Amino acid sequence: MAAESGESMEFTLVLPVLPLDGEVVLPGMVVPLDLSDAEIRAAVEAAQSAAREDSGKPKVLLVPRIDGTYARTGVLGTVEQVGRLADGDPGALVKGRHRVRIGAGTTGPGAALWVEGARVEETVPEPLPGQVTDLVKEYKALATTWLRKRGAWQVVDRVQAIDDVSALADNSGYSPFLTTDQKTELLETTDPVARLRLATQQLRDHLAEQDVAETIAKDVQEGVDKQQREFLLRRQLEAVRKELRELNGDGPDAAEESDDYRARVEAADLPERVREAALKEVEKLERSSDQSPEGSWIRTWLDTVLEMPWNERTEDAYDIQGAKEILDAEHAGLEDVKARITEYLAVRKRRGERGLGVIGGRRGGAVLALVGPPGVGKTSLGESVAHAMGRKFVRVALGGVRDEAEIRGHRRTYVGALPGRIVRAVKEAGSMNPVVLLDEIDKVGSDFRGDPAAALLEVLDPAQNHTFRDHYLEVELDLSDVVFLATANVLEAIPEALADRMEIVRLDGYTEDEKVVIARDHLLPRQLERAGLTGDEVTLEEGALRKLAGEYTREAGVRTLERTVARLLRKVAAQHELGERELPFTVRAEDLRALVGRPHHVPESAQDPAERRTAVPGVATGLAVTGAGGDVLYVEASLADPETGAAGLTLTGQLGDVMKESAQIALSFLRSHGAELELPVADLKDRGVHIHFPAGAVPKDGPSAGVTMTTALASLLSGRLVRTDVAMTGEVSLTGRVLPIGGVKQKLLAAHRAGVTTVIIPKRNEADLDDVPAEVLEKLDVHAVTDVRQVLELALAPAATVAQAPVAA
Repeated sequence: MAAESGESMEFTLVLPVLPLDGEVVLPGMVVPLDLSDAEIRAAVEAAQSAAREDSGKPKVLLVPRIDGTYARTGVLGTVEQVGRLADGDPGALVKGRHRVRIGAGTTGPGAALWVEGARVEETVPEPLPGQVTDLVKEYKALATTWLRKRGAWQVVDRVQAIDDVSALADNSGYSPFLTTDQKTELLETTDPVARLRLATQQLRDHLAEQDVAETIAKDVQEGVDKQQREFLLRRQLEAVRKELRELNGDGPDAAEESDDYRARVEAADLPERVREAALKEVEKLERSSDQSPEGSWIRTWLDTVLEMPWNERTEDAYDIQGAKEILDAEHAGLEDVKARITEYLAVRKRRGERGLGVIGGRRGGAVLALVGPPGVGKTSLGESVAHAMGRKFVRVALGGVRDEAEIRGHRRTYVGALPGRIVRAVKEAGSMNPVVLLDEIDKVGSDFRGDPAAALLEVLDPAQNHTFRDHYLEVELDLSDVVFLATANVLEAIPEALADRMEIVRLDGYTEDEKVVIARDHLLPRQLERAGLTGDEVTLEEGALRKLAGEYTREAGVRTLERTVARLLRKVAAQHELGERELPFTVRAEDLRALVGRPHHVPESAQDPAERRTAVPGVATGLAVTGAGGDVLYVEASLADPETGAAGLTLTGQLGDVMKESAQIALSFLRSHGAELELPVADLKDRGVHIHFPAGAVPKDGPSAGVTMTTALASLLSGRLVRTDVAMTGEVSLTGRVLPIGGVKQKLLAAHRAGVTTVIIPKRNEADLDDVPAEVLEKLDVHAVTDVRQVLELALAPAATVAQAPVAA
């Protein structure tokens, strides 16, 4: 058999094979062998037979046998002693001498397997190179470290005494951590330096693994010790507190006040981050004394967190047709907002069917702003929306709120700290997806305590409110599934940044027909119940309801109408109790004056012609928009006597800068185009002009009265009356162009309520007529104009009705 170096090797040894299953013996090792194994006993007996002939120690060839395969290299071993092992079985003590390259099989005495072998010569350079010397030092240091960890101090000195490189490398065969394959690799490595390098690497790897294992074991033990220590200390703390309570005369039930919080937090269905924060507070509570004020703060905070419906959600009712029927039944009119809610439910249904409920941590909430005059049903609409969607409803009143902490909550360090109104609303609703009505959001103020409207920016921003953080809770709260409905009377009073985060839905008021329906179906049944009457005892004819809506309560909403109905029913109930009226009783239109007094809003067209405001030149009827909806506005103009009045323009009626500029523009237009319009403009040069807007205590501003002031001045100069049935709106330019304005729907509803039949609007506002109810447009003759000359032709009465002379101031 050839040697590893490639040179021929002479096989001079003939030895019996002693197989080692799963074991490896290296030169220098002394190992005990069990002779109860047949193969081992046969090899030892064969060696003893050969030794008697040679008069030496019995020699065997120790060969590792792995999975039935013999290694290529073995170790020549001498049988040092034969006797009994510690357990009483027969055994032999064998010492490894040197490596033997195994050759071919041969014959020999006994039942053992005999093979030829050749001794492997190992050479080490003398003296040792520096690298080898360093390697020897490293191996001894590593071996010393490992042996000291095991407490084998006697072996340390023996290892330190070994100077031979080959013997030092083979000494690693005693290492119990080496596998059979690793020991076999050491056995078959014939170069001593390479073998020592291999043994060093194996020892280094084992020490590294041992360090990691020790670190893990230490961490585990420290964790176990900490838990045991914490458990012991808690038991001791409970015992001390129990003794203190008994000493103070407190009952045993008081012990459960703080001790129960940990169990409640662990049993509650909380999000992971909220659970971690709550457990930290529980630990603080357990460490604090009963007299510490911090304990009460923590208890209040934990109660608030545990009461929050973190994972509670109501299932939306996706019956779109049913939701629409609920909205129609509970509210007449308001088609825009009904359509928006129906669209929202339809989209939610489709998203749910396609598995798009949550995208990027955000759910499909909505933020709507219902803007309109008082009494149109903005607040009650929120309850109807919640009813239609099958959600909980909660109302948050924001009128007059000036403290930012009302929205974001107080810091917990303050005495009496509470979470903000948004968190309290969610807690009150008992679910994470309620309908929250932010009532009167345009009445929010600001002062030195902050700006609540700025705090609402995060609440109402769909891109941010899924991680809303209240100052009191200090944990993230997901508001992305909440439907926010904000109500406001004046859109301009809402900060622009806040209004940008909401979808604006305008409620411009009811028509007279809608008011009659609302009064018949909603207001009358409710007030009958409050007055202790039934529908069989008192009945209101439709004519009476229509007169109440048109002449007694001229408003955009129905709040005053409901109060008038309530007053009427109280009057009937009182008359019945006094014996003055029998029931049942049907209220007709002619009975209203006796029950609720005279009408307060008789239409101008219904008055005597001589009593109308437009019965004299210089008075025109305009249309305006206020916080209470649309309204009719009269403009009066007069010329001062040239002998007594100073020239120039006088404006009264609490007018804003824009309206004052409109008056200057109207006057300038008539001065420059008076001859074209056949007006005596000479009077405008020497005589003072006075323009007055009645209801002088009410501030007024805006450009839409430009055409009205121009018409009033033209009527004054020409002496022609302004038609009683005509109302107008529009901004006027210096060239006489009629420019577009806003609030067309509200203004036309106001004109309809006032009994006006002809309305003049700018041509560019014609598209806004699509928003006006059809029943109102049928009763109005709407003219869209582009030039103020068209306005004068339509609004001024024919020359046959010209008054005798202009009215002087």
